[in-house]
Amino acid sequence: MWQNLLGAALAAVLVIAPSAAPSTAPSASPDTAVDSTSASAERSADDDWRFWVRDKHRYTSPWYAGAHRKMISYGCTRAPYYAPDPRCTRDRGFHHGVDIAMRCGTRLFAGFGGRVVHPDSAGALGAAYGRKAFRLRNHRRGVDVVIGHVRRVYVEPGDRVRKGDLVARASDDAAPDGCHLHFEVRPVGSGYQSAVRPHPHLKLRRR
Repeated sequence: MWQNLLGAALAAVLVIAPSAAPSTAPSASPDTAVDSTSASAERSADDDWRFWVRDKHRYTSPWYAGAHRKMISYGCTRAPYYAPDPRCTRDRGFHHGVDIAMRCGTRLFAGFGGRVVHPDSAGALGAAYGRKAFRLRNHRRGVDVVIGHVRRVYVEPGDRVRKGDLVARASDDAAPDGCHLHFEVRPVGSGYQSAVRPHPHLKLRRR
């Protein structure tokens, strides 16, 4: 009898002990924490369903922390989020910026200086860019840079920012394909139809 009781007690200890052990996982710092409220934060940044380019290289840029893959390039694309465009063949749509896949919470910086544009000024952004998307204007370059799909923003309209300033964090706000940076370049005060190829300003470097 006592052997049976001893065996039962040992089995109970083996079942309970692992759940009672204290967690040793380090807590995330503010600079590395991701947005836990987003379902896409649980996905890998390399989920294949997100990518509409063949390029699998990772790129760095002065505009964001880390090295990340392109999701959708500027120009004609087979990504299903855009209406057919007369500039494109095979009923493909036209993407006016470049999308860079990254986890929610990734830090976004000003790649060059400028002033944050008032949301209601000419060339205002629509809902498709997310509720907190904003534009950074540089008159010397003659461009407005659109930073889309952000959730936490550290700048306000009228603020002057310098190169390297932390301006926002990436999210999936209004983005059906998960967390990423939408980077778009337009002539000052113009709309998305006037957007130009953004790569010279994004300054991607392949890792």
